[in-house]
Amino acid sequence: MTGMSPPRRSGHVPVLLDEAIGALAPREGALYVDATFGTGGYSKAILDAAPCMVLAIDRDPEAVCRAKALAAESGERLRVIEGCFGNLNSLLQSHDTARINGGVVLDLGVSSPQLNTPERGFSFQADGPLDMRMGCNGQSAADVVNNAEESELSDILYRYGEERQARRIAAAIVTARETALLTRTTQLAEIIHRALPPQRGGPDPATRSFQALRIHVNDELGELRRVLAAAEKLLTAGARLVVVSFHSLEDRLVKRFLARRARPATRPSRHSPAAAEQTAAPPPSFVLLHKRVVKPSASEVAANPRARSARLRAVERTAEPAWKNAA
Repeated sequence: MTGMSPPRRSGHVPVLLDEAIGALAPREGALYVDATFGTGGYSKAILDAAPCMVLAIDRDPEAVCRAKALAAESGERLRVIEGCFGNLNSLLQSHDTARINGGVVLDLGVSSPQLNTPERGFSFQADGPLDMRMGCNGQSAADVVNNAEESELSDILYRYGEERQARRIAAAIVTARETALLTRTTQLAEIIHRALPPQRGGPDPATRSFQALRIHVNDELGELRRVLAAAEKLLTAGARLVVVSFHSLEDRLVKRFLARRARPATRPSRHSPAAAEQTAAPPPSFVLLHKRVVKPSASEVAANPRARSARLRAVERTAEPAWKNAA
């Protein structure tokens, strides 16, 4: 839009920012939801791109404080909501908002401030309490590793970390906690290191286990399923949904959800013996904006190695009703 200043790039720049804003295509007077405010990069860029409104959501109290500081600078164009994005429908209702005519953007996973703050317990690069909670409620990672049954621990590590050595690591954790409670990030990382055979190159052996515990503690995949279903119901025709994911579990979930809803409607074949039991697929509620997943450029990865695994998928809402089946 003419007369608008380019997005400010001071401070932390989110991964795939230009691609995300390009897919959202902010327009005058529309409402956008930044469902993962974090450091506010997407909200700032949306506000800079068009004279529109933004609702910023985050469950992290520190992120909410940052959002309120930005809101004070932005006047009435930015409103802040503390809560989990999986509760998008009820959060919007509590702020007298029934539909979203602009778009929703999701930047999934853990934020840089969370990773870089040892006291939050997300990383084993520095010693900190074994917490990993994105908000203030619920059980911590320490609660899980000290109280879960060995079989449950193994299942968590395998399901959410895709850790092939899940049983060995779970057994080592259970053995270690019989001597002393596990309360520190480096303490847990050392147990994992000792449990696994030496390896050459690749990510740290504790990476998958820490990812798994974080996803479990914060119910990240459950939150993602709920927000995708809510966005489908809340977006009006022409509004857009942009999702940036950072690991295969998230991306597969997003890909399948959007791909199913972007397929042309189908009818059961009258030549099939089971035709009477078949039901027609609903008409598409989304249109894919890209034929292929969008990945960061080589220059962005060089500037920010954490961007390497990022994947962006974007869709535009059709006028068709939301699917009844949330899967």
